[in-house]
Amino acid sequence: MHIRRIVTGHDQTGKSIFLKDSAASRTTEFKNVPGFATSLLWETSPDASVPATEGDPAASARSWAPSPGGTNLMFITFPPDAVMQSPGFDPAAAGAEYMQVLPGLAERFEMDHPGMHTTDSVDYGVLIVGELHLELDDGATKKLAPRDVVIQNGTRHAWRNKSDKPATMLFVLVGAKRS
Repeated sequence: MHIRRIVTGHDQTGKSIFLKDSAASRTTEFKNVPGFATSLLWETSPDASVPATEGDPAASARSWAPSPGGTNLMFITFPPDAVMQSPGFDPAAAGAEYMQVLPGLAERFEMDHPGMHTTDSVDYGVLIVGELHLELDDGATKKLAPRDVVIQNGTRHAWRNKSDKPATMLFVLVGAKRS
């Protein structure tokens, strides 16, 4: 998954400049889940300010789930569900890879209900390519097509790819306090 990331900023006089124009620094194509790919593109802390300092907050981010008031910007490509249902699929190896690559998010997945998870965030999701189904409690689902937008309000959910092609979503997670 090649994602070009262009980052702007300011020079010493306050003039707008391009700071970066390169591939996203934190992109992974999973070995144990063929077709699953993630890219953490940017992170802001709860006390973010502009002009931003130079550096790459995605590279040093400790968690894929932002703290209250923080944000994370990411692309996720979901393979067809058939990948996880194939005879050679190793859920333990996939789980270990999730824990290594997706800290802060992987721990939120439910072992007894594969794919189901809950984050303390408001998530803005836009389906870019493919077809996905958003599953909520009790199996309630909605089918998404490209350019559909989902606003998740800290709900328990799973993404299901019932098609035979990968699907890619762009997400902005805004950390929130659970009441």
